[in-house]
Order: sequence, then structure tokens, then C-alpha cells
Amino acid sequence: MATYIGSPPFLSHPLARPRHFSSTSSSSSQTPPPASRPPPQPLYTSSVEPSPPASVEVDKQKPSKPTTSTTADSTDWIASNLTRRFGLGAGLAWVGFLAVGVVSEQIKTRLEVSQQQADTRDIEKQEEVMLPNGIRYYELRVGGGASPRPGDLVVIDLKGNVQGSSQEFVDTFGRDEKPLAIVMGTRPYSKGLCEGIDYVLRSMKAGGKRRVVIPPHLGFGEKGADLGSGVEIPPFATLEYVVEVDKVSIAPA
Repeated sequence: MATYIGSPPFLSHPLARPRHFSSTSSSSSQTPPPASRPPPQPLYTSSVEPSPPASVEVDKQKPSKPTTSTTADSTDWIASNLTRRFGLGAGLAWVGFLAVGVVSEQIKTRLEVSQQQADTRDIEKQEEVMLPNGIRYYELRVGGGASPRPGDLVVIDLKGNVQGSSQEFVDTFGRDEKPLAIVMGTRPYSKGLCEGIDYVLRSMKAGGKRRVVIPPHLGFGEKGADLGSGVEIPPFATLEYVVEVDKVSIAPA
């Protein structure tokens, strides 16, 4: 009987333990990573949407309107406004008020002119008047209007020459010449005017006329003057003028 030494071939190797695959272990080894969680929701929710900024709401509720000026640029604006608010009668009343104002101003002006003309008189006998500052004048016509004050606008006609000379350096009495408009008390002088004329005008009235002799120190003094167009006043010249006041009024602002 034969004897077998060693283990048979199928017993010489250890038996491999069979692997058992369970559904549990397979699923746990192949489980995908957890998905990201949604952000936490507030405990209390509201269905009211957040309100837009206040400026937006105001713009939506109140549409912009074209800007209009509240200042009356003319009397027509006042009349039309009164007519819209208080009826046609108010507008007509305003127009009537303006018409009365214009008419009354015209009447006042005419009365002043009439009074000036009535009080203006020519002087038959001319007499010399000597002032303390050396000015001499002869009254040719006494005016009946207003006397100029510092700052008033005075319209005058003027004719002047150097004493002893027939050459006139200023003359606005001509038909094609325009009168001079000056503001009382302002300097420098021009158009042949001088300090002596400014002094004489203070005692005249609208409508008045004088012949005036101005000493050198109230004329153009020791330097004389160059009036342009070849007209020159020599130094220490005595000046002779004829001055007439046409109008006296308040100077514009």
C-alpha cells in the first residue's frame, strides 16, 4: 500500500476565503459626497418687497413740471393773470389804472411845462451881477422851472469864446447842434465846460439864460486846454459864455 508523503496538491495551498459582497458595504464605499446645503432661510418671511429709495418714489408720484418765473416781466403779464383769476373785469380795471397813470403823468408834465413857460420872462434891462469868487453874469432870461441840484441831469445850450477873440470853442445853439447833458457836480469837465459854468448853473432855473464871464482860476487856469480839432484855450484866459438851461430832471440810476 503506497504511502503519500506530504499533503496532496490541493491541500498544500491555503484555502482562499471567499469574499462576500453585501449591498450595504458596496453602497457605503461608493457613496457620493454630500451636496452643498442651501443657505438658511429666515424664520419669518414677508411677502412685501423692499421699497425703493424715497427719492425714486417721489419722482414717480410727482412728475417734474416746467419751471416758470413768478416775476412779472411786463404789465401785460399782470393784466392776463388778473383776468384768469378774477375775470375780465379785473384785467380791464388794471389796464384802466395804467391808462390813468400815464394820462396823469402827461398832464403833470404839461402843467409843469406850462407853469415854467408862464414864470419865464425876458429881462429888458441887463445888469451885471458880481459874485464873490470873481464870476460876473448878466441875466438875459429868468427861468420859471426847477433849479438843478447836485446829481441832477441838466440839459443846456452853451456858447463860449476866449475874451477878446471871436473864435468860439463851443456852440450848441446852431440848428444842427445837439444840447449838452451833464450831471451836476461831476468831473472831469468836457465839451468846453469848466468849473465856473458848474457854479453858475446852481443859481439858474430851467428856461433861464445868462451871459457869463469866467475868470481864469475857474476856467482852464494856468495850463489852458486842448479841446481837439485845433481848438486850444491859452493859459490864464478869461472866458465868455452864453448858457441856457433847457431841462432839469433826476439823473437815471
